[in-house]
Amino acid sequence: MPLTEPKVDVVTDLPATSETDVYAVHGADPEVLAYAMAKYSRSALSMKESLKEISSQRAEQFLNTFYFQYGHRSIADLAHLSFAIERLSLLAAIELVDEQRWDGQERSTRYQNFKKSGWYTPAFAGDATLRSEFTAQIEALFAAYERISLGAVEHLREKLARPEAMKEDAYERTLKARAFDVARYLLPLAANTSLGQIVNARTLETQVSRLLSSEFAEVRLLGEKLRQAASGAAWNVQADALRALTEKIRAAAPQLGDEAATLIEREVHVSPTLVKYAAPNPYEMDSRKTLAQAAREWMAGAPIAAAPVVDLVEPDTGSGALEIDLATSLLYPHCHFSFRQLRDRMRELNSAQRSEIIALGVAHRGRHDELARPFSAGQLLRFDILMDIGGFRDMHRHRKCIQLRQGYTTAHGFDLPEYVEDSGMRAEYERAMQTACDAAVKLGGCGSDVSPDAQYLLPLGVRCRAMFKMDFAEAVYIADLRSQPQGHFSYRRVAWEMYQAVARQYPALQALFHTTDIAEPVDLLKR
Repeated sequence: MPLTEPKVDVVTDLPATSETDVYAVHGADPEVLAYAMAKYSRSALSMKESLKEISSQRAEQFLNTFYFQYGHRSIADLAHLSFAIERLSLLAAIELVDEQRWDGQERSTRYQNFKKSGWYTPAFAGDATLRSEFTAQIEALFAAYERISLGAVEHLREKLARPEAMKEDAYERTLKARAFDVARYLLPLAANTSLGQIVNARTLETQVSRLLSSEFAEVRLLGEKLRQAASGAAWNVQADALRALTEKIRAAAPQLGDEAATLIEREVHVSPTLVKYAAPNPYEMDSRKTLAQAAREWMAGAPIAAAPVVDLVEPDTGSGALEIDLATSLLYPHCHFSFRQLRDRMRELNSAQRSEIIALGVAHRGRHDELARPFSAGQLLRFDILMDIGGFRDMHRHRKCIQLRQGYTTAHGFDLPEYVEDSGMRAEYERAMQTACDAAVKLGGCGSDVSPDAQYLLPLGVRCRAMFKMDFAEAVYIADLRSQPQGHFSYRRVAWEMYQAVARQYPALQALFHTTDIAEPVDLLKR
């Protein structure tokens, strides 16, 4: 019996080609583009076909339905938005960039003279006398910043002769950069900076909500301005050139010029829908008060124990280990104790007491709130770092870590930068730092705590404490990168101490690091 051919269904709607097509997309509004990408899961249309049929009104309707009503929040990951944030304080900048999903760049304290940037003056509840005292102290800090900077340049010029192969302007720029590394310790948190950020709409929404929930008035206003910038008309870098082109077209063909003008003058609103409901977060604000009170109660009467620059807190073992880590992590940002000291106190509590603290961390949580950052617990490597605020700003960029930061305080003193001793400026430096710290306490202090308004007076050389939780790969990356000779001496020391701590606890893994020994001589003319 002869074999018969199998029956095959004929498909008549196959595409003309089955080759992969790749093309970049330009010119679509961010929310419209997010809608078009989201349509891949609900439509067989190509990106080009989708974008041709989508209007901004349809995008808004779609996002209102699927983003807000059905909770498909991943859609907002597809809309990437660019912002310039200019003339905000260093304090506000730290708050702004405190996102794990964030990309951006900020003005460098190494390559720019911050004396020209001005500063933010807090309200001090309308007290003109306090504002006047604050201004006088800020001016004194900037004067010291300039003197220390000039003194450091002269010291380095005497110490480092210009190589013949190095041009004079490059030599001077390098000396100034190294001098600014020293002088930045005197910059107050009130000093203005500027930055640019590129974030997706979901990150922007959580960022705006977090900023609106801040204890700092400037930061709350910044959150509102970000929301307005996302929903208002965006600045078009090509606007002037396009207007000039339109006038040329209008001169040759008036009707065509009017049509071109209508198209060119169309305002682009980068995210009018996705962030319109961003609001202060009661979960964050109420938890801050509740956990701060709990930290005061459980640590009542305990002095702040001395701690090293870097403390690799060994992991807990046995039953209750995760509960201890969670309870410690929840209280840590709301006090000035080291993670180890706080952890040891949590070990003394029974399971019910620790569960009570953990319950406080979710007591105010709403239906759509993600768990607070301290619940990202259980990492093997936990580095409790006590360093100057300026150095922390550099370490803050490592977003693969879980970072828990404590409030600014005078309790930990301040650091002494390199070259200050050799250049004969130590006395002036210490006098300026101590005067600023004393003034901050006077303007709004209670023991080691400093009020939100008075914290703007604290210089970057003041020490702050932060916990960095990470996996092994990130520890190697930070230690190797941040210990390199061209880096700032503040975080180079931290990176070296991180490596040393891991090597002591896990000696078999030491060979996997390629960390630069900070004791090795450094060519200061290389950046």
